[in-house]
Amino acid sequence: MPRCPWAHRQPLIDYHDQEWGVPVHDDVELFGHLILDGAQAGLSWETVLKKREAYRLAFDNFDPEKVARYDAQRVARLMANPGIIRNRLKIASAIRNANAFLTLRQEVGSFDQFLWQFVDFSPQVNHFEVQTQLPARSDASDAMSKALKARGFNFVGTTICYAFMQAVGMINDHLVTCPRHKELSRAPKRRR
Repeated sequence: MPRCPWAHRQPLIDYHDQEWGVPVHDDVELFGHLILDGAQAGLSWETVLKKREAYRLAFDNFDPEKVARYDAQRVARLMANPGIIRNRLKIASAIRNANAFLTLRQEVGSFDQFLWQFVDFSPQVNHFEVQTQLPARSDASDAMSKALKARGFNFVGTTICYAFMQAVGMINDHLVTCPRHKELSRAPKRRR
């Protein structure tokens, strides 16, 4: 299969073939992606992907209600957990973002609806032929980053938001030579 060139070994191959670019609309799953993309800052996605299951366990299946209640003792346990990236700022960000998530969801009803508005509730399909054409940001990721920061989220710069949007299917950045591009481009469009 002529995959996107970044998917050249496991676990990247399975992630590429089964998850990357598939539209996600579950609020808790979206929150989990946000934690993982924030954890990736300055690191490779492969590093985070290898630690994803440890993150899921350490962060209570990314349940924002639970993560929002983490105290200093829980942070100390997370800092001692070799299965995750032990960066105090990234751990604190997950907790802060859980609280911001809960506030946002209470105010607007759905994290999914809030996020997908930045692509007009339908995946943006790009038509790149080589990996070097993929941007690190877009107008939509700029707008998402600004809106999330205004609501108290952090580790949500435009580059992180763009990677998040790719991961959760808001943007189809599979290369046109990759079979996943065509498969995901045929996905039914979602209405508001």
